[in-house]
Amino acid sequence: MIVTTSAKHGIFMFPPAAMLLLCSMAGCNQTPSNSNTVQGYVEAEFVYISAPTPGRLETLFVQRGAEVKAGDPLFQLENIPEKTARDETVLRLAQTRAQVADAKKGKRPTEIGAGTAQLNLARTALQLSEKELARQERLLRAKVVPLQDVDRLRSVRDQDRQRVTQLEAELATARLGARRDQIVAAEASARSQEAAVTRSEWDLAQTRQSAPVAGLVFDTLYRSGEWIAAGRPIVVLLPPQNIKVRTFVPEALVSAIQPGDRVKVSVDGKQAPFSGTVNFVSPQAEFTPPVIYSRENRQKLVYMVEVGFDQKTAVQLHPGQPVDVRFGAGS
Repeated sequence: MIVTTSAKHGIFMFPPAAMLLLCSMAGCNQTPSNSNTVQGYVEAEFVYISAPTPGRLETLFVQRGAEVKAGDPLFQLENIPEKTARDETVLRLAQTRAQVADAKKGKRPTEIGAGTAQLNLARTALQLSEKELARQERLLRAKVVPLQDVDRLRSVRDQDRQRVTQLEAELATARLGARRDQIVAAEASARSQEAAVTRSEWDLAQTRQSAPVAGLVFDTLYRSGEWIAAGRPIVVLLPPQNIKVRTFVPEALVSAIQPGDRVKVSVDGKQAPFSGTVNFVSPQAEFTPPVIYSRENRQKLVYMVEVGFDQKTAVQLHPGQPVDVRFGAGS
């Protein structure tokens, strides 16, 4: 299709039938003397550069007609919301990582020291109660003290033993840190925050777009300071490799044309024709209803053919330009 642009209202497309009608009105579809020569026109496949998020256009780095290389900056949107969101996720990730590290640690050294001191006191009390019980048992055998006193001391000794066992378990737990399930949950939360940081950094990066390929800045559709909806094209690029010639050949000629064939393309104002290569031959006929097949209508069948060029040649062609395409060996 022929594509034209306006600075504010986007892209307008004219179908091939309309283009042929315009050629007819201008007298450009007269049959050339060479039966292998047909009329065509230059067409371009544009690359529309937009941002996936809405925002105010802060800086437009290019102007219409400029040549850019791949990676050159094209435009920058206002990015305060994306920056603050990125900073927030980074801080949350730092917090979660600190929680993971804390969960893997035991209690603080002072807390471990306090637990150790309590355990030592309990062991000392156990030693005292064991000695006192042994003394009273000797006195019981000598029938100096009643059995009730010995039973009471035996109970105290047992309580001191249980206290030592309890403090030893608490001290071992204090050195272990959090349970494994809690650590796994904290690590999963950290990975989730890492993904959030990656997403926020991507959102921030999308506010600044660069040229994905080298080419001509065919148009800029907005100006600095304007608000742009998400996904709306801001810069239209025309890479040289996206410039091609499209023509329609009759049914009698299409069978002799194959992808890869060399052709000559003549342009008004250029004495020497350009060399091109057939990139595509449509397998479908156009302009004649497929249910009407007669010898007369067969002559009206045409097939679309696209011709590509090297970059040096492509930059000399302009979208919408009428051309003559000559097929055949030795062309």
